[in-house]
Amino acid sequence: MQVTETNVEGLKRSYKVTVPAGQIETMLLGRLSEVGRQARVPGFRPGKIPMPILRKKYGPSVMSEVLEKAVNEGTNQAVSDHNLKLALRPAIEITNYAEGADLEFTMAVETLPDVVPMEFKAISLERLKVEAGDAEVSEALDHFAKSRASSEPVTEDRPAQSGDVLVIDFVGKLGDEAFQGGTAEGYELELGSNTFIPGFEDQLIGAKAGQELKVNVTFPEAYQNDKLAGQPAVFEVKVQSLKQKVPAKIDDEMAKVMGLDSLDALKKTVKEQIERDYDRLARMKLKRALLDKLAEGHDFPVPPGLQDSEFQAIWKQIEEAKAKDQLDESDKAKSDDDLREEYQKIAARRVRLGILLAEVGRLNNVQVQQDDLQRAMVAEARRFPGQEAMVFKYYREHPEAMEALKAPLLEEKVVDFILELASVSDKPATKEELMKEED
Repeated sequence: MQVTETNVEGLKRSYKVTVPAGQIETMLLGRLSEVGRQARVPGFRPGKIPMPILRKKYGPSVMSEVLEKAVNEGTNQAVSDHNLKLALRPAIEITNYAEGADLEFTMAVETLPDVVPMEFKAISLERLKVEAGDAEVSEALDHFAKSRASSEPVTEDRPAQSGDVLVIDFVGKLGDEAFQGGTAEGYELELGSNTFIPGFEDQLIGAKAGQELKVNVTFPEAYQNDKLAGQPAVFEVKVQSLKQKVPAKIDDEMAKVMGLDSLDALKKTVKEQIERDYDRLARMKLKRALLDKLAEGHDFPVPPGLQDSEFQAIWKQIEEAKAKDQLDESDKAKSDDDLREEYQKIAARRVRLGILLAEVGRLNNVQVQQDDLQRAMVAEARRFPGQEAMVFKYYREHPEAMEALKAPLLEEKVVDFILELASVSDKPATKEELMKEED
């Protein structure tokens, strides 16, 4: 087998591979012999079938296997002989083959660049540290108290206001005809919850118990019922009664409901949870700052195929955002050409950082432990209640899915490794500073 390098252009390489006809013939005869041990041909015992008959009966199908194997072996030899670190699967094209002749094919590859990581000890970063104050703890407790609020009848004679719960009967009509699913009795509707059609709840603010009124609405164009989508409708509503939400008391009893001994213990637990949330956000900002430093410190070329693949994924998201009118305000005024240029740079940065982190992990033997992977699978399975066993089975049977699950775990471990070497100092900060978006 002969492998010849025919072109070098940046990270792109091209090779011509020639597999001698004699090697193809040897591989063919060997495979036909294997087939002959199991083949059933009238008049012959298995293993005793003459080669000409095997060749005539099974030759074409076996030759396909042989050629595929020869191409794979030739590809592997080219990769081994030239010490290639492939970025993508090789592009193979058979350029010449006829029975009794040499097999010739070309192999086009993109290789990973040589990466020399910067001196991580030279990196200086700040980690924001935010302490949860009494106001934030009180706000969290108030939110919890409201989530456990009870509904009690409004005793004074007053109109409904946002946050009240109306007990109503209603009949929805298109023209003079009541439509299916538009009728209910004793329905409890919290005003301001936005659980009904847009505009419905607003027209009930100010209503009183015993009042009858008509509510005019138009169903959204994207409404799930095609017969109602975009249609104007009238709801005849009768208000049975008016209730108000009364938050649960913030006291020792609330703490006991949460499995704690006292209100002080609950406040301490809430404070710690808030600060854990702050620490997670601070970690995200620290990682972003680190990646910025790494991007500034490395400018090696990236494989065009990987960059294009990353760009296509980004551009698909851009197109979807355009279709839904959800494009970032900063992007709306830009032309497609400007957007493409900008996001090509972002794609190159992502690929470059991915290659760098992978190389740092390889050089320093950073690995994802089985326990880490198990926890990630459990977390993923919890997203599908009742189907946990199927999720585990899927990962066992699909190694590529397992690798996709492992990739972000490895990235975080490599980031942690670099942060251990870098100079990271804690900086006291406010909640507002932590929440501030970077330019």
